[in-house]
Amino acid sequence: MQVLIVRGTKKLLDRVGPLSLGEDEQQTTLLGQWYATAVFWKPQVALFVNESTLVPVLMPLAPATTLLARFPRQVATVLAAHGIPDTIIGEELQQMRDHRLAKTANRSVVGIMNEFTYLAETYRGDTPPPDLLGLAMRLATTPCGPLYSKHVSPDRELQALLRSVAPPAN
Repeated sequence: MQVLIVRGTKKLLDRVGPLSLGEDEQQTTLLGQWYATAVFWKPQVALFVNESTLVPVLMPLAPATTLLARFPRQVATVLAAHGIPDTIIGEELQQMRDHRLAKTANRSVVGIMNEFTYLAETYRGDTPPPDLLGLAMRLATTPCGPLYSKHVSPDRELQALLRSVAPPAN
């Protein structure tokens, strides 16, 4: 079965719904699991961070009941903005058709979400509504401690991951 796993903070789980990850279920997406939290701006926003690359995705939280169903489309938008080929985006969307919700399990990624929330608050200033795609792209250039021994920032880590799985273009 093709499954997207989103690990939410308590703030997000209180709004989105019950946990749905089975004990033996594994994610099948190329990018792996995503972590998510609620950001209490007006209007409220959901911040997702990819566990393997730390690439951030921002999107409107409301309506919360459809957040996970809307999430793959926003991932596609962010990946396209990063210059990811349509074939890879299409394959990732195929793998995200079914989703599961679980509690957070990686404190390092939760820490990155907290840092991104702080930086996004600073970057957005007083402009309602904020440009969520622009903020996500700016956050993706942020050096992150867990990536220092690899490619330093989420945008570079994403590109390196894709180079490792995609055949070189002729």
